[in-house]
Amino acid sequence: MRLVVHEMALSASLLRVIEDSAAREGFRAVRTVWLEIGALAAVEPEALRFGFEVLSRGTVADGATLRIVDVGASAWCEACARTVTVSARFDACPLCGTDALRPTGGREIRVRELEVT
Repeated sequence: MRLVVHEMALSASLLRVIEDSAAREGFRAVRTVWLEIGALAAVEPEALRFGFEVLSRGTVADGATLRIVDVGASAWCEACARTVTVSARFDACPLCGTDALRPTGGREIRVRELEVT
């Protein structure tokens, strides 16, 4: 249940961004939303799609398709002194095996593009 609540809050924030953009730029409707989500952002895509579909009813995004673009994750390895690619927050360094990693990318949630009319 916690994940669904998290994704509903994210959907509400996404709709605020879209509605602010519509007011500022004067478009009437959104057909497609491309959303970049990092591998470490702790977002369940299907729950986010559900929340977006429910909350967008009656808004400029009513009926819009939500396209999720996966963004990889990276971390700084303290032992190797290098940036490495990871797939989960607590992965070990793929180069040396240590767990002394500090995430540097993959936590973002960003609107990449809107297709509007």
